Amino acid sequence: MTRKLFAALALSMALSAPAMAFDISGMSDAEKAAFGEAVKTYLMENPEVLVEAIGVLEERQQAAEAQNDKVLVQTNAEDLFDDGYSWIGGNPDGDLTIVEFMDYRCSYCRKAYTEVEELLAKDGNIRFIVKEFPILGQESDLSARFAVAVKQLAGDETYKKVHDELIAFRGSITLESLSRLADEQGVDKDAVLKRMNEEEVTAVLRANHQLAERMRISGTPAFVIGGEMLRGYAPLKTMQQIVAEQRG
Repeated sequence: MTRKLFAALALSMALSAPAMAFDISGMSDAEKAAFGEAVKTYLMENPEVLVEAIGVLEERQQAAEAQNDKVLVQTNAEDLFDDGYSWIGGNPDGDLTIVEFMDYRCSYCRKAYTEVEELLAKDGNIRFIVKEFPILGQESDLSARFAVAVKQLAGDETYKKVHDELIAFRGSITLESLSRLADEQGVDKDAVLKRMNEEEVTAVLRANHQLAERMRISGTPAFVIGGEMLRGYAPLKTMQQIVAEQRG
């Protein structure tokens, strides 16, 4: 067996079958040096092997991350799907639940909003839960506090209207702009602005942040679709595909 062929075989074994450990410790120093030189020469002449190996490694890492995410969903299922305080939309009796961690000031959340609304309308059998997860500064926090306060004081229907307005809002979020929004929706602005700083609202946001930390979520949007995680924005077709896979 030539050195190049030996190097290729050893490299292939090391990359494609980790369980078949290649033991170099039994070689002499001269054999180790020759082996190393042969591997180097082989890789220089066949760099596509490295590209292929990196691809295999990435596939394995993605599979491991997906499995880890499934475990996270299972472990935190009650807090994700039945926390008792998050807004539930879509079809509350749907056969599959989607949870979204979102920030009203996140541009990709705004983009995802349209996709999610279309998905819910076209499917008709998805239960949808919103988790306010403000991570982009003071305006994000004000928006989330306002939305949660509205839900607690004015109910789910008014919350949905405010949610839709906030996700589309393009100006600066201030107490003044939120007061105007409250007036537009017929909400008691004084009561809402007061509730925004009370423990009832803070407790919701704290719980959402703690849940996100356990789920290893650091950005928005982030979705749980059935038993699978989707980290980041995805177009409608991708979400429909995941929904179909989860049902299947």
